[in-house]
Amino acid sequence: VGLIYYCIWYTAVISTWDWDGIDPNPERVGAENYLRIAQDPIFWQTIRHTVVFFLVTFVVQTALGFFFAVLLHSKVKLAVVYKVIIFIPVVLAPAITAPVFRRIFAPDGQFNALLEFFGLGFLAQPWIGQESTALPVIMAVTVWHWTGITFVLYFAAMGQIDQSIIEAARIDGAGNFRTLVHMIWPGVRGTTLAMAILSAIGALKTFDIPYLITVGGPNYATEFLGTYIYRKTIPQSHVGYGAALSIILLVLALVMAIILQVRGGEKRVVR
Repeated sequence: VGLIYYCIWYTAVISTWDWDGIDPNPERVGAENYLRIAQDPIFWQTIRHTVVFFLVTFVVQTALGFFFAVLLHSKVKLAVVYKVIIFIPVVLAPAITAPVFRRIFAPDGQFNALLEFFGLGFLAQPWIGQESTALPVIMAVTVWHWTGITFVLYFAAMGQIDQSIIEAARIDGAGNFRTLVHMIWPGVRGTTLAMAILSAIGALKTFDIPYLITVGGPNYATEFLGTYIYRKTIPQSHVGYGAALSIILLVLALVMAIILQVRGGEKRVVR
């Protein structure tokens, strides 16, 4: 209670101040910070980035995680090795992988060299140095980093499905595709809902990968709420403004989680 709820309350108090974090006599401005946020184009840009980031990464991670889980539940040789390979990115710290990806996607990096090798040099470009491609790179790195978690959750969920139901479906003539769509996918609906909630909250809190690879740039092209809060609070010393952004982030995360949970519950009731 003291660590979490007191800190939330204190952050809410700070959000009503015009404070640099040092002055012992901060100026109390009421809701002015929130009014400024409502008129801040960069804030709305971070919201757009968050929505696009969530939709793309969630869909791709779900598809890849489900595919890998189905594949490794079948009779595949060296399945344990594949499981380790898929999960390895999850345990790698972004602070370690970020410099690698900065190098890979540099104008003279390995990705452009690979395109040149395959005769696609006309596609080479500064991937993290221009607004049109920086965000897709961040999303690709995020998918690579977190697909292992999705795979593990789906793999575990599939292990809980009653095999007798699947065997009965096969006896009734259901092929692999129909079994997959009508038996296995509905059987992991709860896992998909949990992943949607975690992905939505994770998108709102995204900080490490975009900050370490692009520092929110170029020209705010990869700015998220987390990186914007840091930019305003630490380098620019607008602590009150940053606190107001933090409260908005908290409210958005709670609203998103409640909406997804309620919609998921309604679907289960309908079924």
